Amino acid sequence: GHEGEIPRPGDFRARRIGLQPVIFLRDDSGAVRVLMNRCTHRANAVCHLERGNTKGFTCPYHGWRFGLDGALKAVPYPDRYDADFSRETLGLRSAPRVASQRGFVFASLAAEGIPLSAHLGPLVMAEMDDVADLSPLGELDVTAGVHKAGYQGNWKLQFENSVDGYHANFTHRSYFDVVHRRTGFDPKAVSTSASPARIRDLGNGHSSWDVSAIAATTQRHSGARASADEAARVYVDSLIARHGKERAEYLLAKTSTLVVVFPNLALISSHIRLIQPIGVEETEVFLFPTLLKGAPGEINTRRLRSHEAFYGPAGGGAPDDLEIFTRNQLGLRAKLDPWLLLARGITQEETDSSGVRNGQMTDETPQRAMWRAWSKLLASDKASAESTDQPTRAGMR
Repeated sequence: GHEGEIPRPGDFRARRIGLQPVIFLRDDSGAVRVLMNRCTHRANAVCHLERGNTKGFTCPYHGWRFGLDGALKAVPYPDRYDADFSRETLGLRSAPRVASQRGFVFASLAAEGIPLSAHLGPLVMAEMDDVADLSPLGELDVTAGVHKAGYQGNWKLQFENSVDGYHANFTHRSYFDVVHRRTGFDPKAVSTSASPARIRDLGNGHSSWDVSAIAATTQRHSGARASADEAARVYVDSLIARHGKERAEYLLAKTSTLVVVFPNLALISSHIRLIQPIGVEETEVFLFPTLLKGAPGEINTRRLRSHEAFYGPAGGGAPDDLEIFTRNQLGLRAKLDPWLLLARGITQEETDSSGVRNGQMTDETPQRAMWRAWSKLLASDKASAESTDQPTRAGMR
């Protein structure tokens, strides 16, 4: 989750880590916590609302009461427990490891493991900085609500798709045609094999788009409106005041961020996307529009309208993808030849001076990145894990 979803003490959100239920909340002291949604008496879930604000959680089965810090506050009829009964040891269990980066909160059920900074790496953390620094205050407001969707397919289909530059001109053709007619800008130019846009493997299964090479074209179609727009001028001035002219110009020229963080997070333009597996062939997707703290209201309104236009339930893009995932899962049930072809651009990838593997916008570089990370997690030994890091095979089973 994101700290901007729970700004006040007592704010909570019901979430899952894998298939295990947790409560993401802010306690009385203002600290962010991730508690297991399981009473320590007989395992009844203590939080039954998706979101809200509360002073604590009461188990509806036998009335055990827990504070926002997870501590067991009260037990009905305590006289029937022996002297060794200890409330201090029976609080709601916390996720063993919780860490955050620029407001993005991550949790792990493993008591030991690599730190968050090592999992994300400097390139993903830099992308998170770019997302947060679009706010004149350096913080996101994530209280605008959520778009929820589900599909009958595996969770990896959405992760693969979130940073797939090959499908857009076919799956979303009707929407792109409307944009072209209304604005004169043709979005299809971004996702052709002639596009200068790049796609990068950031390591550990993470990937991103880099469309800076075509940002000038996009800005030509929006620049006239922005130059005569008071809200835009106020916003630009506030970014310069906080970050300096060079950093502000970089953020504005970037136009948007698109990065996927393995295994279930995507930061796409003006929303946060959580991908939640329910079963092998069932997935839920949550899209949280983000507002920029300190930005003029008109700027945040435009972010919401832009998000709704493509990603809302009546938007021009997201419903297309959900239909594709369902059809994809149907095709996967044909087992005669179980291999997927992920060869696009495999021999034309480049490695930059910092060691980052990158490909052309329509290449399957990010899909291979995801499957390399997946294979490493499933590998039975270090040698097997290292062997999957070389792009010597074009298919994944």
